[in-house]
Amino acid sequence: MHMTSKLAKLGLFDAMVPRYTSYPTAPQFKPTTGSEHMREWVQAVPPGSQISLYLHIPFCRRLCWFCACRTQGTQTLSPVASYLQTLIQEIEMLGRWLPEGVTLSRMHWGGGTPTLLSPGMIGELSDAVAAIAPLARTAEFSVEIDPNEIDAARVDALARAGMTRASIGVQDFDPEVQNTIGRIQGFEITRDAAEMLRGASITSLNADILFGLPHQDEARIADSVQKLLTLNPDRVALYGYAHVPWMARRQSMIPSDALPAPEKRLKLFDTARRLFDWDGYTQIGIDHFAAPHDTLAIAARAGRLRRNFQGYTDDPADVLIGLGASAISRFPQGYTQNAPATSAYAKAVQQGHFSTARGHVFAGDDLLRARIIEALMCDFEVSLIDITTRFPGSGARVTALLREAAERFDDMVQISETGLRIRPEGEPLTRIIARHFDAYDMSGAGHASAI
Repeated sequence: MHMTSKLAKLGLFDAMVPRYTSYPTAPQFKPTTGSEHMREWVQAVPPGSQISLYLHIPFCRRLCWFCACRTQGTQTLSPVASYLQTLIQEIEMLGRWLPEGVTLSRMHWGGGTPTLLSPGMIGELSDAVAAIAPLARTAEFSVEIDPNEIDAARVDALARAGMTRASIGVQDFDPEVQNTIGRIQGFEITRDAAEMLRGASITSLNADILFGLPHQDEARIADSVQKLLTLNPDRVALYGYAHVPWMARRQSMIPSDALPAPEKRLKLFDTARRLFDWDGYTQIGIDHFAAPHDTLAIAARAGRLRRNFQGYTDDPADVLIGLGASAISRFPQGYTQNAPATSAYAKAVQQGHFSTARGHVFAGDDLLRARIIEALMCDFEVSLIDITTRFPGSGARVTALLREAAERFDDMVQISETGLRIRPEGEPLTRIIARHFDAYDMSGAGHASAI
């Protein structure tokens, strides 16, 4: 059977599956997990340990039609300034509950468009964080950069705050594609932003690019990737565009008949993948590429790659705390998510408590299945030794689960006495294979296409 036909038979082109940046996934979160869980779990962080921090800035000057993130448009800084004061209140509240001596192994500012913040706002926010948990000596501080919303003053403010890595959104450089997705961003402005950042000694540069966009074909994505490669990014995320207008109404502006068919999406991904490979990048998991010197590539070689809400990471911290509207936190005990609406978020914080609206308390075999799924997503394999070391007494249960997967996916996986490995030809099925280990009902969850 032709390989494409095999992949189709196993559901690659019609399955709707999670991206598995968490397990259980966010659609499984329930309102029974609230602010008291958040407070208790923050207090349980070991004194003197390292944690990660995510700050969400849910504002954009313009709303790109392709984006499904929780953001709102603004033409002035007035609502941003009001939100910033609430965010600083939340940071101070976190500091009151956080045990002594905690430092940050990673900090990420995402959005929305964090670079909407003025230089003064950037300094005010970074000072508030430093007052409760300073960056560790080896910390990484990354910020999502919109090349249309960055200038030398803001770059200098971010550098003074300690930013070590910039993440530039690219999506696609083709003018017709950009017009169709509502994201006008020429190559020149992107190049200038990269040069400005490097001029400020921000030497680590990430870039995001999408496949599966309207009017994309193999020639167009090849041109966009080749232009991106001239900027020498250290790390690239090659995400599949998820067309979910029933969840993100702005996507209804994008004509569905201009979207590539699922089989074409696979070709688009493979075209980009081969270009990154030819330029010496290492594929990281299902959708990232990194230069050999990048910390993500080093972690992958060492078997230290992990998965969190930002995608792939080498962050060793067991605790990731999300601050801001809709932000998600992960603790050893479970997940919490803040209220998604900025009004509900602000009301809770101003009343003196965390705005946790829902979450999940780990129970049963959640952590066991989470580790299996993370191993598949990061390494394309599950090691029985790794799992049974982490979860003593789980050998028989895990072996049975792996055998069931081997029967389901046949020659796309290889099973042995040491574990299960996804064969290279089966790697496009990774999320579908991971779903096999997901014990939760996914009907109506609105997940994205598997490719």
